[in-house]
Amino acid sequence: MSQTLEPSEKASLKELLNVYQIEVQVLPKDTESQDENTYSDADCTRVLRKVDRILLPLMCASSSVRIQQADKTSLANQAIFGIRSDTQLKGQQYQWLTTIFYITFLIGELPSNFLLQRFPMGRMLTIYMFCFGVCVLLISIAQNFTHLMVLRALQGFFQCTISPGFVLLTGAYYTVSEHSSRALFWQSANAGFGILSDLCLYGIALYAQEHPGGLAPWRDISVFLGSITILCAVVCFFLLGTPKEVSWLSREEKNMVNARVVKNKAGRDTTGIKWNWQQVNEALTDPQCYFSGCNGGLSTFGIILSTSFGFTELQVLLVGIPRSIASLLLFFAVGIYTARVKNRRLWIMAAALVPPFAGFLALSLLPNEPRYKWVKWGLYFMNVPFVLTLFMGWTLITSNVAGRTKKTIISSATFLGYCLEIFKTADAPHYTPGIITCSICFGLNFILVLAWRSYYVKQNARRDAVITRSGLSVDTQEEAGRRLGEMDVTDLQNLYFR
Repeated sequence: MSQTLEPSEKASLKELLNVYQIEVQVLPKDTESQDENTYSDADCTRVLRKVDRILLPLMCASSSVRIQQADKTSLANQAIFGIRSDTQLKGQQYQWLTTIFYITFLIGELPSNFLLQRFPMGRMLTIYMFCFGVCVLLISIAQNFTHLMVLRALQGFFQCTISPGFVLLTGAYYTVSEHSSRALFWQSANAGFGILSDLCLYGIALYAQEHPGGLAPWRDISVFLGSITILCAVVCFFLLGTPKEVSWLSREEKNMVNARVVKNKAGRDTTGIKWNWQQVNEALTDPQCYFSGCNGGLSTFGIILSTSFGFTELQVLLVGIPRSIASLLLFFAVGIYTARVKNRRLWIMAAALVPPFAGFLALSLLPNEPRYKWVKWGLYFMNVPFVLTLFMGWTLITSNVAGRTKKTIISSATFLGYCLEIFKTADAPHYTPGIITCSICFGLNFILVLAWRSYYVKQNARRDAVITRSGLSVDTQEEAGRRLGEMDVTDLQNLYFR
């Protein structure tokens, strides 16, 4: 809800915004623009609950964080169920299937996110999701390395924009104080769907082993995961989008959502605006662009790493379920905590890196003997908190970057760390170099997160000093920040951005 400024404050605001070459109309005290409608707390709560009821389940069911993630990691499941032998993969060819995915992911990142800004976000996301599902489905009929390479390349391209898009959607509907809890909620599908998918894949693989002669288990896995993704894409086509795109919000409810979101001082639903090259330059020189950290290569090789501990193919699926349950509980606990206690995300991110650092360091020192398999599994289990660092880092971009083009660039850069490869096929079956490298990356990422927080503290102190000298009232500062956000001014240019 916006504050009403006195005429003298409006004059100060007009003079201030003229520095940014923005015209401000000084309205009579009893006049409000459509963008400044004042809604009751009950109205805002009602529309928030409606968004939660529709958007969050939809994002949980179809977000790239799990269904897309399950499709991507399905390569590892397929590897333990015969895809390498059935398609005559040799030498480093399996690793190339991972490498090509990330190459096309990187190539497609910028142009795809450019399209998200220029065209309706909901439509673009569902088109990419549908195409991704088709590629996964077609893997079930692949016969050789060439077929797999083409499909994996297309998978990488269509994957690249899904997660950044969902991060941007979170910012389009929720205030800064709500970003972390809501994002963690839909990201919890990473664990929730993991439990269901592991049980389903276990059943598929068990049936295929007991009834030989039908489709190979790895082909069944592609049919299962690809079909689910296509189904979700069809549903999303009718329901997913920014506030101005969706039909399940009335015009008045869309105004309420926008009135809430302008408090972020980062503007509102601005799909379709012109690409701003000045913001591109600012994004590339902003330290936030380089604070994404090293994500590592656990997603694709993690399952194969479990087989190196001594578990059978079917056991690998079952022992992954406790990890998913722990992740789910962790997401809910941290989501509730961050909703009640402010300014804790970076501290949580740093703390979440300590267990995986210690676990992987110890894992690299253990001998490869069957009697240590459960000890190794326990040490690998210590990697679970890392998902908090990964996903909460994504939400920081939504909360702390303003300027539509700049946010698109930095959101894309955040996912570049997602493409790092650490585990190499040549290091099989123990993958000791990859395990050691992971531990080092966790340690470096810990330092990086602390530097990230120090940067924000320094920036806020600088802004506070400038604002104190300006002599503007708190209401004028708040209104200035909102107006500048509405005009797509970036976080570095808008001193009133928080």
